[in-house]
Amino acid sequence: MDWTWVPMVVAALIIGVAKTSFGGLGSVAVALLAFVMPTKESTAAALLLLIVGDIVAVLRYRSNADWGLLRALLPAVVPGLLLGAVFIWAVDDLLLRRSIGVLLVISVLLQLTAKLRAPKSKQVADDNHRPSRVLTIGAGIAAGFTTMAANAAGPVTALYLQLSRVNKLRFLGTSAWFYFIVNLSKTPLTASLGLFTPRVLWSALALLPVVLVGTSIGMLVVRRVDQRSFDLWTLATSAVAAGALIVL
Repeated sequence: MDWTWVPMVVAALIIGVAKTSFGGLGSVAVALLAFVMPTKESTAAALLLLIVGDIVAVLRYRSNADWGLLRALLPAVVPGLLLGAVFIWAVDDLLLRRSIGVLLVISVLLQLTAKLRAPKSKQVADDNHRPSRVLTIGAGIAAGFTTMAANAAGPVTALYLQLSRVNKLRFLGTSAWFYFIVNLSKTPLTASLGLFTPRVLWSALALLPVVLVGTSIGMLVVRRVDQRSFDLWTLATSAVAAGALIVL
């Protein structure tokens, strides 16, 4: 029996769950795929599975998106995508995996520091709050780079949306549309790097049903989680994702 399929199935299930609940989990799935496939090929396989999850998430949460945040954030993603493509081309698999993990650890620590320092009154959801332009541009570039390099922007955008103080459903709706647009946009760049090999395409096709099962589980879980717990779980899964990318 080929045991490499076990972590691949687990990764596909996690991707589905992440797309409809705790976005930070997606990077754990990326790390699992990188454990059994060459890192660069694993990012291509993960991309195809993520797009499947994106479609389900958009259908489920499409009416909850904050388009003001999206219009501000998306333009800043473009230079990040280009930088990520150059980075993939220039570095080897090990350096790619470690670099992304370190970036995510830094982003989690920054968010934890912000939460500890902020008064409790500023940690509640506030749909009228808008982050600074500098933060938005920085988050967009970081998200573009990390999603292109390792499909690992989940913690970056999760932290940005938490700083934006959106509520749970607006978080999910905004994330759904953001990743659907960004993942479709970066597909040609991934193809141009020659990463959609026959193995990648067949693996993604075989794992597609598992992703759909995961999206259903995620929708059931998120209904039972309140806002504070949602924020804490998002931060925790982001930390786990960062650690997984460094260790595995």
